[in-house]
Amino acid sequence: MPAVSTQDIAVVTVGVVLAAAYLFRDQIFRSSSPKAVAPAPSKLANGHGNPRNFISKMKDGKKRIVIFYGSQTGTAEEYAIRLAKEAKTKFGLTSLVCDPEEYDFENLDQVPDDCCVFFVMATYGEGEPTDNAVQLMQNLEDESFEFSSGSHRLDGLKYVVFALGNKTYEHYNAIGRKVDSLLTDMGATRIGERGEGDDDKSMEEDYLEWKDGMWKAFSEIMGVEEGQGGDTADFAVTELDSHPFEKVYLGELSARALTRTKGIYDGKNPYPSAVKHSRELFQVGAERNCVHAELDIEGSGITYQHGDHVGIWPSNPDVEVDRMLCVLGLHGKKDAVINIDSLDPALAKVPFPVPTTYATVLRHYIDICAVAGRQMLGVLSKYAPHPEAEAFLKSLNTDKEEYSNTIHNGCFKLGEVLQLAAGNDIKLCPTPDNTTAWTIPFDIIVSSIPRLQPRFYSISSSPKLYPNAIHLTAVVLKYESIPNRLSEPRFVYGVATNFLLNVKYAANGETAPFIAESASSDPAHASPLKYAIEGPRGAHIEDNIYKIPIHLRRSTFRLPANPKIPVIMVGPGTGVAPFRGFVQERVALARRSLEKNGPDALADWGSITLFYGCRKSNEDFLYKEEWPQYTEELQGKFKMHCAFSREPPYKPDGSKIYVQDLMWEERQSIGPAILEGKAYVYICWLSPVQIGFRV
Repeated sequence: MPAVSTQDIAVVTVGVVLAAAYLFRDQIFRSSSPKAVAPAPSKLANGHGNPRNFISKMKDGKKRIVIFYGSQTGTAEEYAIRLAKEAKTKFGLTSLVCDPEEYDFENLDQVPDDCCVFFVMATYGEGEPTDNAVQLMQNLEDESFEFSSGSHRLDGLKYVVFALGNKTYEHYNAIGRKVDSLLTDMGATRIGERGEGDDDKSMEEDYLEWKDGMWKAFSEIMGVEEGQGGDTADFAVTELDSHPFEKVYLGELSARALTRTKGIYDGKNPYPSAVKHSRELFQVGAERNCVHAELDIEGSGITYQHGDHVGIWPSNPDVEVDRMLCVLGLHGKKDAVINIDSLDPALAKVPFPVPTTYATVLRHYIDICAVAGRQMLGVLSKYAPHPEAEAFLKSLNTDKEEYSNTIHNGCFKLGEVLQLAAGNDIKLCPTPDNTTAWTIPFDIIVSSIPRLQPRFYSISSSPKLYPNAIHLTAVVLKYESIPNRLSEPRFVYGVATNFLLNVKYAANGETAPFIAESASSDPAHASPLKYAIEGPRGAHIEDNIYKIPIHLRRSTFRLPANPKIPVIMVGPGTGVAPFRGFVQERVALARRSLEKNGPDALADWGSITLFYGCRKSNEDFLYKEEWPQYTEELQGKFKMHCAFSREPPYKPDGSKIYVQDLMWEERQSIGPAILEGKAYVYICWLSPVQIGFRV
């Protein structure tokens, strides 16, 4: 007798229920006393009073533009707000900036003829929409989904698309391209070219190159003329003479963090995770650092799966906070309490909690360590302390090549650019005495500099082995800038990884060596940057245990459920991080299987192959001591192939050996595993964060 599936049972059950409902419909649906039934709202109803109806909000606010953003880390939202600001400045048009998960799209076909819809869409994971754009994409893709007209058509809709992605991913800008294609197929008309931003190179430059042509086409099609708007402030900053100290945000990321009350921990309320253990993964004498940290999540309610990502919320280093305070002339009142109000909440929300202080904003809330944007320099030029400084900024703003050769290649932060423009020496520790103060209103700083975002890292552990801890593997970012007319090569430091390194040193009672010290120092070379790692009000240190604000981000980067399917993993450098979690996942399953089914339980398992590469086996071989143990526990099903690029053996011509060379050597086994065994192939490598996808 054939087995009955769950799906079969479900179909039969539904059939029985529907038949019963029909036969006994009078008894089921009859009311004891007739009541007047209100007519169902028509799809064409204007939706006034419905907070999910963006059309009614556009009409009520007299807005001709609605901008939807699909954003995972906040970047797409930032560009959506920039587009709204530019529409207001150029044409005097106000916009409704919307998170798509907060709205319904049945009335997308009701957008008035004189209005336009912008889609600013990031691509996430393996060509997937961001979490907040899932429903929007389902509505657009589902041909059975009906708009208010009763069809799946958007004839006459005018739209603009700016896609955000990274070319190192296989599915570069897949969501933005898909939105464009779907809208066109439904009869909508795109204004201008589709914009595509590449975060691997320069999202900012891609945006700047695209927007001018788009706005020109927008002006012609929408019948508006440039010059109808004007510069208006987004925020009003007010210094408060008195305010209860306990209600002032000093770096807390949420109201719950301020009041120290428990709740659900997520991107809006990160969890202060205690660092249970941390250590240096590179060997003594290495030129770089790699931090292994184990983050305690016991009792937090946070759960994770192998392949998920952990978001680390860093702060800015002391020297850059001081630099900005001096440049803005605020060093003397850095602790003054300020409140910030949005002058147009529909356009620009206050991006961080208030009231707060000047120093707190610069340390915890805005990204002052990012490379200064070219457009931003033009905005700030009018506040220059002298004509030479103004000309300096205007030149960089208008000359793309000069900006690229100096600011971009030199990795200059905003504070450094303003110092250079004023003729200050950026090599000195910034003080009010050696730094020229600019008269830039603080609301312009809040408007111009993006929010300091969390940095995401692939979790390098499995919850099957470590249910109460998230393991993190991060190489500390430190590199030399490209020499240019403004500066010789100089070290550039990653914000989050050097923050982690500071925590690691403090947690272990270690002293960070200076860059000039010998490479034989223990631990390896370190960043001279210092951070306020104790957190706001000392909340991130307790009994000499340091805490780091974190939150979890789900991933689709998963092992096949069936262990019989072969797995091939390619992870050079810290790209191996998620695969450590993958192997641990299989080890946990193997232990259970052996205990339940005996010594031959793994006999029919597929092979688990890892191709790993680093510089030297005795310098930066990550988790070197663990892999043999995993091989033993998996009874030979796990095999690891290592390429050490800076030690013998080399190729016959003397060139280095990398993971791709090892894969070519193993092609006789890889080919059949993929073609016949339907192997899953995973690739993950190091960029500013680990980038991974399944082939």
